[in-house]
Amino acid sequence: MINNDVMRSIRYMLDLGDGKVVEVIQLADADFPIEKTQVHALLKKEDEDGFVACSDRVLAHFLDGLVFYYRGRDESQPQRPVETRITNNVVLKKLRVAFQLKDVDMHEVFEAAGFPLTKPELTALFRQAGHKHYRPCGDQILRNFLKGLTVRFRGSGGR
Repeated sequence: MINNDVMRSIRYMLDLGDGKVVEVIQLADADFPIEKTQVHALLKKEDEDGFVACSDRVLAHFLDGLVFYYRGRDESQPQRPVETRITNNVVLKKLRVAFQLKDVDMHEVFEAAGFPLTKPELTALFRQAGHKHYRPCGDQILRNFLKGLTVRFRGSGGR
């Protein structure tokens, strides 16, 4: 999925304003240079004036910030480097961690979106890329996961 779409979906799901998005991004790195006007441009649709493509670095900071926002920062652990390449699998993993979703919760989220996955299909999405049972997370899977999370957070009246 396009990074801007992921960011826009999460922002809608959690009902975050531009200022809150900046706050969340800076939880991952207080020195990360981003302002409300930049966030506003990142959240525009591709065909709108002022659209700016969301880099993997910005999305990585946003996802890491969500983890810290919902779970807190573990000061006993050394700070991990920010991912340089964000894939749909990474987005899925980060959201799973941020919202503390267990396997049962993940299945419920996909069910809520009308897109059930079997246990082996789900676990394959969380394996390491070199593992023989690894499965890349397609756009349809991530889109349905975000849709199911939106139903979970906002109710069935979501998009």
